[in-house]
Amino acid sequence: MNQTADILDLAARAIQQDIDAVLATVVRTEGSAYRQPGAMMLICADGRSVGMISGGCLEPHIIKRAFWLTRNGANVQVYQTGDDIGYRNNGNPESTAVEDPTVKDEDMSEDDFLEGELNFGLGCNGRVHVLFERLATAIPLLALIRQVRHTQQPVTIATLTRSVSPERKAAEMQVGTRIYLDEYLKAESLADVYLKQNMASNSNTVIDDVLFNTIKKLSKHKFHKKNAEYIKLTGELELQAIGDRQYETEWLLQRICPQTRLLICGAGNDVIPLVTMAKLQDWHVTVIDSRPQYATRLRFSQADSVLCLALDDSETLLKLSAGAAVAVMSHSLAQDRARLAVLLEHATHCHYLGQLGPRYRTERLIREISETSANPHILADGIGKLHYPIGYKLGGEGPEALALSIMAQMSAVIHGHTPQTILPNSQYNLQTSEQSDFNNYKNDYAHD
Repeated sequence: MNQTADILDLAARAIQQDIDAVLATVVRTEGSAYRQPGAMMLICADGRSVGMISGGCLEPHIIKRAFWLTRNGANVQVYQTGDDIGYRNNGNPESTAVEDPTVKDEDMSEDDFLEGELNFGLGCNGRVHVLFERLATAIPLLALIRQVRHTQQPVTIATLTRSVSPERKAAEMQVGTRIYLDEYLKAESLADVYLKQNMASNSNTVIDDVLFNTIKKLSKHKFHKKNAEYIKLTGELELQAIGDRQYETEWLLQRICPQTRLLICGAGNDVIPLVTMAKLQDWHVTVIDSRPQYATRLRFSQADSVLCLALDDSETLLKLSAGAAVAVMSHSLAQDRARLAVLLEHATHCHYLGQLGPRYRTERLIREISETSANPHILADGIGKLHYPIGYKLGGEGPEALALSIMAQMSAVIHGHTPQTILPNSQYNLQTSEQSDFNNYKNDYAHD
């Protein structure tokens, strides 16, 4: 399973068993970092934990201190991953760890002072900002993630990670406050925008003024390549007795998106490792086949859905393929022809469309489909978007190698990336066409 699914599953069990837990979330990175903002880890009081917020180097420390760090509420800790020991200008050694200035020596056990306890000398030269919060306050966020996975509708939220104001008691919001930006965009008011009620005083008019101005700025932000970004905002406060003063807030802005959906048209044995690899990436996987002896839950226990779908059920096929990555790989000319004839005329609504088999086999299918097509121009556009033979030529042999090549190509296309290198002695540029001879390889188990 994928870490997000594992976290949701463990959180549900912890709540059911009345076991406390801490959710750790990466809210900002600087320099090199293994995980990006939005990465999560759940630590239960009984010792269970799932998820990763680093490559495994920060996790032992975080598991040990998670409950102690959240004893007074949510807070953000900063970890450095540079060399073990740095040196000040005077030549004296200094720790690379960024320590919480509010922690006093008497609050820490002897173990906390062991050499290397707070040093993460990994050579990555990065900084990772991590938000720690108890499960009770993180429940609305996890519920929202479940909602997105169920409805397939993305949502945008903002999580406060730092707040600095001239009059702390009057206008500072609490770290961990989450704002449901979609609700503001619908109503343009503060009603129902709190995803988590973690405010010093929700009736505080100063906070509401600050929040209203902040939400307006956050709601105008445009995501670039990533769905989680660090945002720093400043503004003016109008407070009696002190006049206009600057306030500053830092946020993790997230676009929580549905799972990538994969539709596999065909239920042969080589589909099994493809389903496994897709689920490792937390993709939502549907397997269809018109042959009932193939399309069974017993054969594809990891898939989210397994359907015996008639070849003439174009309506369901289009519904399942909308916004999905689609692999046509039934090893049956009749099945592939029927599925491909529908998909090629609606290729624009797929994120990816690929056909298994050698090039001449797919070209035969295309000729046969073209002879009966009523929309040759639309069909031509679809053919231009078809990836065949499916997958990158990565080497290897067998269903597992095929699954890896398919997942690599699908992921690259979905995320807008192309390979940066070419095979030795190749005269082709990979960026010119996904249909290049680089992908024109013989597939021994594609013949019928």
